[in-house]
Amino acid sequence: MRSTVSAAILVMCAATGVMYAQTKPTDPQIAHIAYTAGTLDIEAAKQAVTMSKNKDVLAFANQMIKDHEAVNKQALDLCKKLGVTPEDNDTSKSLSKAAADKRAELAKLSGAAFDKAYVQNEVAYHKSVNGALDTLLIPSAQNAQLKALLQTGLKLFQGHQAHAEMLASKMVGQ
Repeated sequence: MRSTVSAAILVMCAATGVMYAQTKPTDPQIAHIAYTAGTLDIEAAKQAVTMSKNKDVLAFANQMIKDHEAVNKQALDLCKKLGVTPEDNDTSKSLSKAAADKRAELAKLSGAAFDKAYVQNEVAYHKSVNGALDTLLIPSAQNAQLKALLQTGLKLFQGHQAHAEMLASKMVGQ
């Protein structure tokens, strides 16, 4: 099952590592990466809502939709306020491709197999996103308001990771 845990994680780690080695991302790139990561988790959660019958998985997925939509709205509002246009980049493109591949992989599963794979992917995805926020995106952000929003998001997403880890541990015996 570990082999199915999110190609998006590997892509994000590799892409952000390569990007960091070359140059730090700009604020418009950071905004787009963060927005893309949130949007992809919303899409994954919507897939779970349509495919799962597990009440805990459904509650988690609905929380992901609610929280990530709220953070993405704040990010877009901040970009408008600052006159910043999020800039598509190789990292956000790689994330989108990997997430689409993962959704296609998950679509082939059903029942408990889907639930376990979705939750394991959420654990891995949040670990990766949280790591990228903490070590690359927040330190690279130049605008104080963007940095503050990313820090607030990180705290929320660390809670998501803990919730996903708790769900995953409950599913081990199932």
